[in-house]
Amino acid sequence: MRGRTWAGAVLVLGVQLPAFWLVAAVEVYTPKEVVAVNGTNQRLKCTFSSSSPISQQLSVTWNFQPEDMSSHEPVFYYLKEPHKPPSGRFKERVTWDGNVERYDVSIMIWNLQPTDNGTFTCQVTNSPDVYGTIGEVRLRVVQKVSFSEIHFLAVAIGSASVLMIIVVAVAIICRQRRRKAQEKRTEVADAEL
Repeated sequence: MRGRTWAGAVLVLGVQLPAFWLVAAVEVYTPKEVVAVNGTNQRLKCTFSSSSPISQQLSVTWNFQPEDMSSHEPVFYYLKEPHKPPSGRFKERVTWDGNVERYDVSIMIWNLQPTDNGTFTCQVTNSPDVYGTIGEVRLRVVQKVSFSEIHFLAVAIGSASVLMIIVVAVAIICRQRRRKAQEKRTEVADAEL
């Protein structure tokens, strides 16, 4: 009896395994965090990869989880064409900014407010690839841009470059003046002879 049970389990597993191979996963890619200034517009980038070609059943769902962890809110939906949300905080402030042929399902949020701080999720299904990762991007809306180390480094490199150009220009001008003075002395000496 044990042999039959074991053989049955192998047979069932052998039939189910190819079904698992047919349903591949969709991989979704988003930045971990985006910082934007209050009142500006921000593109929330979301790209994906799929083992299947783009299908007519490709769907994209964007949702929002506020920082206060209240309930999820729908932000945007795509199925054959973009569909704006019929209500909610993003009703008139979100537009499609993607291109499914390029595996880009990004959106644009307009006129950002501090109440938009939170986590946006991007989920893609592309039949038969229906399972996969969900992209998450945390949005932080700030009152003004902070002066980061990168800005400081850019200013330092720019200043050093300008200083280097000035030093080279002064060296060239001094050299030309010396040469002209030398030529003038040579002409005076030749004239005296």
